[in-house]
Amino acid sequence: MLSEIEIMRCDRGMKGKQMRVWSVGVVVLLFAHCGSVSFAQRQQRPNVVVIYTDDQGYGDASCLNEDAKFQTPNIDRLAREGMTFADGHCSDTVCTPSRYGLLTGRYSWRTELKRGVFGAERECLIEDGRMTLASMLHDNGYATAMVGKWHLGMDFPGTDAKNRDWSQPVRDMPLDKGFDYFWGIPASMNYGVLAWFDGRHAAVPPTLFTRKKPNAIAISDYRIMPPYEDTAVRPNDLETAPDFVDSECLTRFTDKAINWVQGKAEAARGGKPFFLYLPYTSPHKPVIPIDRFQGKSAAGAYGDFMLETDWHIGRLLQLLDDERLTDNTLVFFSSDNGPETTFAERIKRFAHHSAGPYREGKRSIYEGGHRVPFIVRWPSHIKPGSRCDVTVCQTDLLATLAEINETELPVNAGEDSISFLPSLLGQVHERPAVIHHAANGRFAVRDGQWKLVMQWKNQPQELYELDIDPTESNDARMSHRDLAARLQRTITDIVRNGRSSPGAAQKNDVDWWADLAWLKP
Repeated sequence: MLSEIEIMRCDRGMKGKQMRVWSVGVVVLLFAHCGSVSFAQRQQRPNVVVIYTDDQGYGDASCLNEDAKFQTPNIDRLAREGMTFADGHCSDTVCTPSRYGLLTGRYSWRTELKRGVFGAERECLIEDGRMTLASMLHDNGYATAMVGKWHLGMDFPGTDAKNRDWSQPVRDMPLDKGFDYFWGIPASMNYGVLAWFDGRHAAVPPTLFTRKKPNAIAISDYRIMPPYEDTAVRPNDLETAPDFVDSECLTRFTDKAINWVQGKAEAARGGKPFFLYLPYTSPHKPVIPIDRFQGKSAAGAYGDFMLETDWHIGRLLQLLDDERLTDNTLVFFSSDNGPETTFAERIKRFAHHSAGPYREGKRSIYEGGHRVPFIVRWPSHIKPGSRCDVTVCQTDLLATLAEINETELPVNAGEDSISFLPSLLGQVHERPAVIHHAANGRFAVRDGQWKLVMQWKNQPQELYELDIDPTESNDARMSHRDLAARLQRTITDIVRNGRSSPGAAQKNDVDWWADLAWLKP
């Protein structure tokens, strides 16, 4: 049996695929020594809950921001009882691409989507046959569910509102990507086709029309609420169901998630685990806290909305307690990107910094755009209140859960996914360079404490040493040209190889595009 020191020495000396394979062996060896069984044995595999907020900045969790103008006791509970990754990142800085990266373990810029987000209606970004968190866990015997906001594209019946037949099923959606159960909405509320979809059908179809309406309680905001019209008034009016109201999303999502988990609890206690993906619509616009939370924070309606979000998270955590599922349920909590640009006005009005100490927010290549809350709780295996400072990305969740289930990822899956299971178990975890990507298409590469922001259009490269310059205020490129050149070679290899994880090179969906400004076509 290796001593702890010997294990850590071995781990530091291992690289790439060899280290990944070795870490699985060490995990099994350690748990055998402790009298436990393999993760993959039915009674030990954890239930998995992924809670994904929308536009929540790093500073919008009180456990990460001691100066926050509101408290998030349930998010704080996850941190207190689990591990906080202080250097955790989403794979992009807006909704659609981040969700793709989370679910597939692959950077979305490798697909056709190079900038921005999708609307509600179009071919799903996750192509048929690509492994997702849901399909991998389903194949390992998990019950799988998604409740909440999808925003990766759906195929609705008919080509537009003029020729819909809502008796026909929706295609190319969560039930086609590994989920057994889906209840939610297609995309952000400003994109329309708004109805409560239960599986492939809406109980009440979106046969009416509306548009953004003023939201008096929030900064630069809107509402999606009745009254609705029978016919479209403007070309871009939103298709809406008669019973849809924006402020009901969080309550309905949490209720449905709780009901589904309750239905799986007995089986989970008996050894059949479940996977719940719960992507909330908050604190993304519209900022619409329900009455019981309005005026309860010191950060306006946005702070109130975060209080409501945290409360719903607490409802789910309480259910896990009540059903005796907490100990062996891995809860992953994060956000799809940094805070909306209204963060600047919140600083002025309330002195609340949604991005924490970091620069800018949603859509930006700088840290505020992609450094997000990143917390994992798994009481039976993670030391309470622990912290990891290794740079990690949401793409890494696929490889982590695959390693827990002793599943080898195929060569064409999880191309940018590196397991952080060793860190969860208190061992040494090394990660290759992480690629950041902005909504406008600009790239950056992160390796250790160094971050190289790539040239883009008429903007030159920038180099930051984040351990001493977390606000990205001092461009160090002129004094570290060799380092910048090395990082450029690193990002070039990652782009060209079609992967950043060990394994055979893969093809990107497009060979070259203009945002790769440092590469020739």
